[in-house]
Amino acid sequence: EAVSGAQLIAQALRAQNIEYMFGIVGIPVTEIAIAAQAVGIKYVGMRNEQAACYAASAVGYLTGRPGVCLVVSGPGFLHALGGMANATINCWPLIVIGGSSDRNQETMGAFQEFPQVEAGRLYNKLSVRPSSLEVIPAVIEKAVRTSMYGRPGSCYIDIPGDFVNLQVNKSSVKYVECCLPPPISTAEHAAVSKAASVIALSKQPLLIIGKGAAYSRAENNIRKLVELCGLPFLPTPMAKGVVPDNHPNCVAAARSTALQHADVIILLGARLNWILHFGLPPRYQQDVKVIQIDICAEELGNNVMPAATLLGDINAVTQQLLEEFNNRSWKYPSNSEWWKKLRGKIKNNEERSKALALQKSLPMNYYTVFHHIRELIPKDCILVSEGANTMDIGRTMIPNFYPRQRLDAGTFGTMGVGLGFAIAAAMVARDRTPGRRVVCIEGDSAFGFSGMELETICRYNLPILIIVVNNNGIYTGLDANSWEEMLKFGDPATCVPPVSLLPNAHYEKIMSAFGGKGYFVKTPEELQNALKASVTDKQTPSLINVVIDPQSERKKQEFPWLTRSNL
Repeated sequence: EAVSGAQLIAQALRAQNIEYMFGIVGIPVTEIAIAAQAVGIKYVGMRNEQAACYAASAVGYLTGRPGVCLVVSGPGFLHALGGMANATINCWPLIVIGGSSDRNQETMGAFQEFPQVEAGRLYNKLSVRPSSLEVIPAVIEKAVRTSMYGRPGSCYIDIPGDFVNLQVNKSSVKYVECCLPPPISTAEHAAVSKAASVIALSKQPLLIIGKGAAYSRAENNIRKLVELCGLPFLPTPMAKGVVPDNHPNCVAAARSTALQHADVIILLGARLNWILHFGLPPRYQQDVKVIQIDICAEELGNNVMPAATLLGDINAVTQQLLEEFNNRSWKYPSNSEWWKKLRGKIKNNEERSKALALQKSLPMNYYTVFHHIRELIPKDCILVSEGANTMDIGRTMIPNFYPRQRLDAGTFGTMGVGLGFAIAAAMVARDRTPGRRVVCIEGDSAFGFSGMELETICRYNLPILIIVVNNNGIYTGLDANSWEEMLKFGDPATCVPPVSLLPNAHYEKIMSAFGGKGYFVKTPEELQNALKASVTDKQTPSLINVVIDPQSERKKQEFPWLTRSNL
């Protein structure tokens, strides 16, 4: 019995329990998508390969098993590189399958010919081309396994165009079973004991929870550790909700103070990169003791010499620490000077945000908008957030109560991820947690990167709520009058600020063009009404275009986004 290359690829993906495929079909990969649907894989046709690849990578983070991105040769492959890099830098599992030119035309200047396997090596843990149809299942198993084992990341499989419709006898194919779940490693006992001793001697401890902890599904053990030891904790942006943001031990509202004055820091699946200011002074104490818990040995010791290194799965190592502290019965006192300092700072910061949120002036500022969003969106929704001010202020204003329910620009600071992430989250939610909503909060500039994915959202009838926080620009914009004045000076290409976008852009009309619901709002009342209507309608995709003050910025004591080195 004969089987085609396309069928072999689809069957092998199914055998590895792959559920979702995102992509844009064309020569030579269309038959692969058709074969995938035939074996029960869900195929979502996107409008740009970048968004397709972001979507597939989000599936990997949300489910722990990679999604697949399917792209055509040459330009299609190249447009997916952004998603591969984003997945690898965020440590999310992903499989990209790219068509390439027929083997017998290599070096001849074939249609869309490009050295894809070599190009893929920079962005992926594995970049391979099967040498024959017979080995396709084995290569796919290796790619899926490699994407998940150790520190997760992206893997690329190159499929020559002539493989897709080529037939081979089933009896000669090397079929393989589904790879085993990733093995779970624990830290050496001496390191666990050393870490516990350092923590027990701390005067100003701080636990930092990273998205590696969210990925390893360590929420129950981490919450137990926080409560058993009475530790203050700080989530990194995508780790919000591993322990709920409203937990009394959360010190996110005193982030700078907590980092600057902690004498012992426990890193749970978080890296000392730009997001955490590298662990260096002046943002940290010169002699801060760092306890590093990570799945990747090469990460240990980056930027700061650790006091203890615990190599292993975050959930398993947290369990080891719990057992160690159960034996020691040590708890950090809740009436310490450190707690008083942190609570004072939290109160002060929350009052400042609240004062900004209650400003009655129009156009609205970011804080007012986020105040109303927070009041009206479902507590268990999956939040997708991107933009400059929109993402930064949204992170502080909108709480997360559940793990893996915040997706944002991530470690790579990627703009354009929002709609792809939202589509992936909505597909996964539909299958695993029916009724759970996806709310996607975008800056107007960030929305522009993948705005046409609104058509995809409407085509698959995904009831996503998109909120565009519209300040007519990147960081800041111009109001309509200033814009008109600017144009009097001549050609906009020479006189309009590079950060400006068109004032009063009606993004909501793009949503209504495809059959979703669009709302244009300028006041708190209009915003509340649009939010209530969108949340109540659980069937229809909707977009709320919220016009805010083009000059609205973050609280004054914080650094504006442009001085990113200070963030």
